[in-house]
Amino acid sequence: MLTRRDFMQVTAATAAMMAPLGGITAATAAGRMSQKELLKFDSVGQVTLLNFTDIHAQLVPLYFREPSVNLGVGEVNGLPPHLTGKNFLKHFGIAGGTRDAYAFSSSDYSMLSSEYGRIGGLANMATLIKAIRAERPDNTLLVDNGDTWQGSYTALQSNGQDMVDAMNALGVDVMTGHWEFTLGAERVKELVEKLDFPFLAGNVRDTEFEEPVFESTKFFERGGVNIAVIGQAFPYTPIANPRYMIPEWAFGIQEDIVRGHVEAARAAGAELVVMASHDGFDVDRKLASRVDGIDVILTGHTHDAIPAVINVNDTLLIATGSHGKFLGRLDLEIKNKKIVNYNYKLMPIFSDVITPDPEIAAVVDKIRAPHADKLNTVLGKTESLLYRRGNLNGTFDDLICQAMIEERDAEIALSPGFRWGRTLPPGSDITVDDVFTQTAISYPNCYRSEMTGELLKTILEDVADNLYNIDPYYQQGGDMVRVGGMGYAIDPHKPMGSRISEMTHLKTGQLIEPSKTYVVSGWASVNEGTQGPPVYDVVMDYIRKKKVINVPENTNIKVAGS
Repeated sequence: MLTRRDFMQVTAATAAMMAPLGGITAATAAGRMSQKELLKFDSVGQVTLLNFTDIHAQLVPLYFREPSVNLGVGEVNGLPPHLTGKNFLKHFGIAGGTRDAYAFSSSDYSMLSSEYGRIGGLANMATLIKAIRAERPDNTLLVDNGDTWQGSYTALQSNGQDMVDAMNALGVDVMTGHWEFTLGAERVKELVEKLDFPFLAGNVRDTEFEEPVFESTKFFERGGVNIAVIGQAFPYTPIANPRYMIPEWAFGIQEDIVRGHVEAARAAGAELVVMASHDGFDVDRKLASRVDGIDVILTGHTHDAIPAVINVNDTLLIATGSHGKFLGRLDLEIKNKKIVNYNYKLMPIFSDVITPDPEIAAVVDKIRAPHADKLNTVLGKTESLLYRRGNLNGTFDDLICQAMIEERDAEIALSPGFRWGRTLPPGSDITVDDVFTQTAISYPNCYRSEMTGELLKTILEDVADNLYNIDPYYQQGGDMVRVGGMGYAIDPHKPMGSRISEMTHLKTGQLIEPSKTYVVSGWASVNEGTQGPPVYDVVMDYIRKKKVINVPENTNIKVAGS
């Protein structure tokens, strides 16, 4: 454990660790920032909750652009997290063109990325965590909301072992999961046994006997307060991901079960009840309105970075983004089993101004060094901004779709609306590492098949309902399936079956006919036995051939009213 003296030394250190990236260097930006400033915080109460979520196996600093579109429907339309760009900045009182604008929004991203550089990195995050723990040695609880063991080349190669090693070294106190389950039931159980901390998932049950598969609740004492942490895994894992990988486990929101866990925790003496959730923000917003007694929900899955607490029915909702970009700190004062005061800060991890923790840096190097030659192999260069996040499309997804069309000789391409994967600013090299941050899954086969126009519409309508159903309990998170070789119009506010129209085959300029058959390529099928080369090989082959990538703005998807 760091001493107070160590803490002061850590917070005093600053460094400019990147080479120039444009007209204004990261070093220049560093001169206007400090590690001490990032850590500045008015402590309150007895308990400090530290939280990150959806790191997706990203161990080193990166670029990651927040979404420019995040549509909400029904009562949540226009509410966080369904605010982006300038609307987001205005709502939270963040000035445009600033470091916080860069961290929290898509506004002026290409320009600001050259000024402020990369964000994240586990060793950089560790420095902040250790500094806070030194300040509050007996008060701090570190919670990981899951999507930790998947999303990189090394995680794929080690079947998640690299991230277990990293999180053990970081000193995580408790976690829940989602993409972890795509390693398969047996592997999940193996890795859970290797954790130095509990894996909680109270909504996962055995399908035969309906018995709990994992612990639901763990008690911790911090600052003299008895804390119950309840774990909630992603409820739709067997639908959004392959069922055959976890055939004997049932998931679901399980509102009554959650209520039972909360009541049991209170009966056992919990003075503070915290839920580590991978439901998604809108699901947790509804859950908080219906289940009493949860003091704090640390929410994950939808990758929302919200720099303020959202209070729903006296439950505090915290959303700490993704990819290791942010560390959330919530200080709580508890009296008579109630929160009477709190303070919150969502800290962007500006890697250029944070001295990496040497212990965790060594762990990261040990994981990545054996693969360095492959990871750093340059496949090509991008002239345009390559990003994933956006409700309807992302330029890296457009690149993946074009690769599938050309490499698999298809007319139309379908790519899942995943929210994970690095951003690459214009002028960046595209490396093997970059491609795997977009495609590293345990079911990567790139299929080629024939589909009717009717089936294509059904697929789009189904995904749209998962995303835009007016009832959050029927939303599975993620974004719209990405399409290549076709365009369409969407009205998110219409009912199921009528959101998609004007489906157009771009090659011919003709409307897609319901009865006509089209050659389609896609990946990440949840069906067992899907045939085809791994999508990462398809994409890398395409980039090698093209050498220079320039993805134009996608104007083929129209939103009603836009």
